[in-house]
Amino acid sequence: MMNENRVRWVGIQSEAVKASASGLLSRMGFLSVPGSRYLVFPGFCDVHVHLREPGFSDKETIRTGTMAAARGGYTTVCAMPNLRPVPDSVATLEQELAIIRRDAVVQVLPYGAITVGEKGAELADLAGMAPWVCGFSDDGRGVQDEAVMYKAMTRARELGKVIAAHCEDNRLLRGGYIHDGEYARAHGHKGICSESEYGQIARDLELVRRTGCRYHVCHVSTKESVDLLRQAKAEGLDVSCETAPHYLVLCDGDLQEDGRFKMNPPLRGPEDREALLAGVLDGTIDMIATDHAPHTPAEKSRGLVGSPFGVVGLETAFPVLYTALVRQNILSIERLAALMCAAPRARFGIPPDEGDYTVFDIFRPYAVRPAEFASKGRSSPFTGRLVWGRCVLTVHRGRVVYAANDARL
Repeated sequence: MMNENRVRWVGIQSEAVKASASGLLSRMGFLSVPGSRYLVFPGFCDVHVHLREPGFSDKETIRTGTMAAARGGYTTVCAMPNLRPVPDSVATLEQELAIIRRDAVVQVLPYGAITVGEKGAELADLAGMAPWVCGFSDDGRGVQDEAVMYKAMTRARELGKVIAAHCEDNRLLRGGYIHDGEYARAHGHKGICSESEYGQIARDLELVRRTGCRYHVCHVSTKESVDLLRQAKAEGLDVSCETAPHYLVLCDGDLQEDGRFKMNPPLRGPEDREALLAGVLDGTIDMIATDHAPHTPAEKSRGLVGSPFGVVGLETAFPVLYTALVRQNILSIERLAALMCAAPRARFGIPPDEGDYTVFDIFRPYAVRPAEFASKGRSSPFTGRLVWGRCVLTVHRGRVVYAANDARL
């Protein structure tokens, strides 16, 4: 049995899991590293990833995306539906499910689209897809028509499913591609105003009042959004939300003229970052998701203006958050574990598996090197950053799906 002084169990109560993890790490020889110490968590769960397959396998595949998830400590990911074909019916969903069954190395739960083709006009076959999906989303674009969203929420409530909303009012975008803040003004860029996000959240919350739908807001980025959701929770509405590591650690003052800093929603102002941190601490923000969104290196080489929105995050989420928040005594390790493990599973009804756990070495700092990623995506705003918290082992359903290169089995 491994030396318990070197191990801290975070969010794990099961003695069987502790025994399994202890025995495996001992056999792998990690304890031969002097002074090493490990955190062992239940497998992380990310309710917002883009695996790009079918349709965009030059950017990512189910295989490479789930390998990246395993390398980041995730044993469950929920895949967004902006694919080709869009999973908006049982037939189109089955194309994605077939690849998942064949190639996934961790659990993948797909979303079904809210509308046909994610075009925002006609409801997708929500009832047909309901048994196979974790929820419904048109992520990548907001549902612009209020009447369509009302119908979707009403149907989702009947089916007992979550609506996971990408909140963005297209009328307010005006060609913007970074936050409408100081950096945009100083460098002559077109900005995206905060109201484009929080205005649609306000609209949707009124629809939640009318429908009773289980409602989840994706990638919250503005202080006004946090305030609205805090008020909605105080009112007793069935709402939840997520934010992403880059919004908690960076702001528009960190922008560079590089496509790896371009995502949607964009990095907001420092006051927004502070509001997001406050929301994490007081429970307004329920969970952290990566919005892992890979593109090809060529696509992301076109700077802030020409690059597509999206950065990768599965392989950097824990180390970035552990380094910036836990080591700085902003957030407890227990709260971080809840945000990445228990809370997403509870909200989306994803049962934990005692055969899922992940192990991190927290005393070996290293620089983020995208060339080492398992993901096809290489565009990260954290490139070169020194972090603590290296994933050394991920086990899914009792099987090792990732082991660091210095593992000795």
